[in-house]
Amino acid sequence: MTLSETRIQTLELLLAAVSEGILRKAVFSKPTAEGEIKTELSSVMIGNKAMLRKVSYMRDGKAIQKNHSADERGALSELISSHGQINIMTTLGDAEFRTSKSGKENLAGAGKILTALKSGVSEDKKAEIQNNDRKKNHILEGNESFLIELGISDRSGRIHDKKQHKFRQICRFLEYVEDIYQHLPREGALLIYDLCCGKSYLSFAIYHYFTVIKNRKVEMTGVDLKADVIEYCSGVASRLGYRDLNFICGDINDFAPGTEPHLVVSLHACDVATDIVLRYAAEHRAGVILSTPCCQRELSSKIDCKELSFVTKYPILRRKLCDALTDSLRLSYLLSKGYNVEACELVDPEDTPKNILLRAVRIKSFDPESSRAKKLREEFENTAAFLLGGEDKSLTFLK
Repeated sequence: MTLSETRIQTLELLLAAVSEGILRKAVFSKPTAEGEIKTELSSVMIGNKAMLRKVSYMRDGKAIQKNHSADERGALSELISSHGQINIMTTLGDAEFRTSKSGKENLAGAGKILTALKSGVSEDKKAEIQNNDRKKNHILEGNESFLIELGISDRSGRIHDKKQHKFRQICRFLEYVEDIYQHLPREGALLIYDLCCGKSYLSFAIYHYFTVIKNRKVEMTGVDLKADVIEYCSGVASRLGYRDLNFICGDINDFAPGTEPHLVVSLHACDVATDIVLRYAAEHRAGVILSTPCCQRELSSKIDCKELSFVTKYPILRRKLCDALTDSLRLSYLLSKGYNVEACELVDPEDTPKNILLRAVRIKSFDPESSRAKKLREEFENTAAFLLGGEDKSLTFLK
């Protein structure tokens, strides 16, 4: 590709900002690609190697992430050539590339940054680079009182050998909680539900994270059908002094506190229980949803799609296909309800094969009566009908 002189200057400025360690973030807007809203670029460390993380935000609510080498001119040139506005934010100042309606190009603010670079960059002027390497005990140390009370670690804070995978799972989930913290209210009590909470490892971890690490007021409720489990969790909460962490024995569909939750979480709710959780969260306009499905048997028993019969005629492949299709349908459903969605890897598959986390953040400006909303609902319903053979045998979250 051939770049104009102004775009080449923008490229050289961006490369210099990266190599000198002063880049905070670069935002590429006014894209030529129809489905894109904007793309953000930031520096990260992966395996002790400096990399560039590119995240493209799409109009269908998806966020596409890709990592590039810090000196990958081709990828940066492509980004610069395909956007009409580029904002480069550095520790030495900001620069902006802009294309006018008439096609005139201008790069403002670059001179100040380049002049400062000639004088050298001191360590205090270097930008903080995110370290993407996953470290053990990144958020939790292991000696937290709730971990000891739940039998995950001993009194000295050592994680029991048989609980290592559970500890990694909890820590990783908290990393995702930390990622979505920016989407939660900055002030006031946070209203959080853990639905189909089971033994509530997550409930205790999340409550600890917000109250101890973030010093926030939290009103949290765990709901499950098993009376013995709820009794156990209530006892643990009482012993820990977690006064605003409560547990209720009952059906999720009967749980009606009357307030929109800020965060709904669910870990390995079995089969259609995940669908019930997602439907509940969407209908009650939860601000953020973090759900890790367990098994996806319902679609496997109902799928009737001749176009996919070359796969579904083999039982083991049918199950694997329906796992992916079910989670895709769940994300499509949440899209139609006004959420930005993403499927993430929770932990290493060696810890558990059920390692997909569904993340959804509600779009506050979403209009359920808009043409886009109607289109998303139609796409979801058409996809479900395609998989079910068009027959009236709805999946749980369609009812």
